[in-house]
Order: sequence, then C-alpha cells, then structure tokens
Amino acid sequence: MLSDNDEAASRLRRLGELPLDRVGSAGGAGAGWKAIRSIFSHREMLGLLVRRDLKARYKDSALGFFWSLIRPLIQLAIYFVVMGQFLGAAKNIPDFAVYVFAGLSALGLFTEIVVGGTSSVLTNAGLVKKVYLPREVFPLSSVGSALFNFGIQILVLLIATIVVAKPPVHWQLVYFPPALLLLVVYGTALALLCSAVNVYLRDTQYLVEVVTMLLFWASPVVYSWEMVKTLVPSPALLEVYTNNPLTLAVLGFQRAFWVSGDSVEWPGGLMTRTLVALVIGIVFLLFCHRVFVRLQGNFAQEL
Repeated sequence: MLSDNDEAASRLRRLGELPLDRVGSAGGAGAGWKAIRSIFSHREMLGLLVRRDLKARYKDSALGFFWSLIRPLIQLAIYFVVMGQFLGAAKNIPDFAVYVFAGLSALGLFTEIVVGGTSSVLTNAGLVKKVYLPREVFPLSSVGSALFNFGIQILVLLIATIVVAKPPVHWQLVYFPPALLLLVVYGTALALLCSAVNVYLRDTQYLVEVVTMLLFWASPVVYSWEMVKTLVPSPALLEVYTNNPLTLAVLGFQRAFWVSGDSVEWPGGLMTRTLVALVIGIVFLLFCHRVFVRLQGNFAQEL
C-alpha cells in the first residue's frame, strides 16, 4: 500500500499531466466558436440558472409570477393617466394604451437583460470561485429569465389589442422578429460588457440603472416619433435619434402591435434601418464578448 505522502505525490503528478485551458486570452479566431461550444455543453446548467433566477425572484411571494404583470400594468396606468390624460398625449395618439404598452414591453425586455446581466457575475460569486463553467452563462441566464417575463407581457399586450377590437392581424407584424432580435442582441452585448466591468468597478451596476432610465425617455414610448420630427430642427439630429437601435426596436414593436398606427407617419425605410442596426449589433456583440473573455481571467481573484 502507498503511504499518504506517496498517494499525495501520485495525485499531484496526475493533476500535472492534465491539459490546461487558457482563460482570458485572446484565443485566436476560433475563440468565439469555442465559447459557443462550451456554453452549449453547459446548457443544462444555463437552464438551471434561469429557473433559479425566476424562482428566487418571487420566492415566498403569494402572487408569484403575477408580479411580472403587475409592475408593467401599474406603469401603463401611470403613463396612461399622467401622460395621456393629464398632459394630453393621448389626444394625438389613438389607442394610446396599446401604443404605450408596446413600447413598455420593448424597453422592459432591454432593461431587464442589461440590468440583470450587469450584476449576474457578482450575484453568482460563489459559483465563479468554486466551480468551473463558462462565465458567459451568468449574463445569459439573465437573458433567459428576461425573455420568460417578456413572453408574459406580450400575451397581455395581445389581449389588450383584442379588448380594443384591433388585434395585430396585418402584414406589419413582420417588424416584430427583427425588433425583438435587436433588443436581445444589444441587450446581451451590454450585459456581457457591463457584467465583466462590474467585477472590477462595482459602481457600474448603479450607472447602468441611471442610463437605462435615461434611455426610456430618449425613446418614443410615451410620445410619438412624429412629435420628435416636428420638434427637432436638424434633419441630422433626427437621423441620429431615429437610428438609435432602441428607438428602432420600439418603433418596430409599435408598428407590429399598434394597428391604429397604420395611418400614422413612420420613418422611411424602417425595416432597412432595423436590419442594418442588427448587423452592427452582431459585430458589437462579438466585440463585447471579446472584452468579456479578456477580463474573466481574474474574476475569481477580484470576487
């Protein structure tokens, strides 16, 4: 029989013979595909993290997942009464409630992905320090839980269109898929980038909350794009505002679900603008993932 020292030496020798995976390096041109394969091989863990996030959010709550409906409905009521009735925004926007809820659904998905993803690595510090798995699964779990809540909100939006007797049975529904992809691509990119930076600079999560709040008012949710066109004197500034990916996504949602907007003026070439922004977003996503890969090597030490 081997002594304890011999057994320990043998174990160390076997460990020394194992191949080492380089973490946080550039990794060459195939690093992206390697990361995708690694995430796919850990898809069960990703699914568990999504379910855990959803259960933890409403743990010991009597209403449970209904809270994912209550918050946007309360927001809708506030904006409908304050902006629509008191400030008169509803006078120039038919079916104002559907219009606002379409924009709120889009902004809500983007905000939940980015804000949840930013704090995801810190929230899972224990797993980062103890278990090996692709670090990308933490921000991606926030994307998964955000999409689940978004699905519930879209169901409510569809019910609202039926209540006002204007369901989105029109060709403009084709704007929905690229607008949704736009939100997911840019949201995931920022979630990866901000989650990595947040490990080293903890103020990032608070900055993200402020910026997402500003982005809400910089998007045509409680006011129309036509109003912006009227008030902005410079065509160049109007183009910058219109080509903002978040603005394009909100307009895409409104174009798809707001049937009363079929007769309203929209920016020219909306689908083309959306597809171009989507291509740029994919490049931006690859860049943010590259930054994430370079920064993740010291996550355990920083946490």
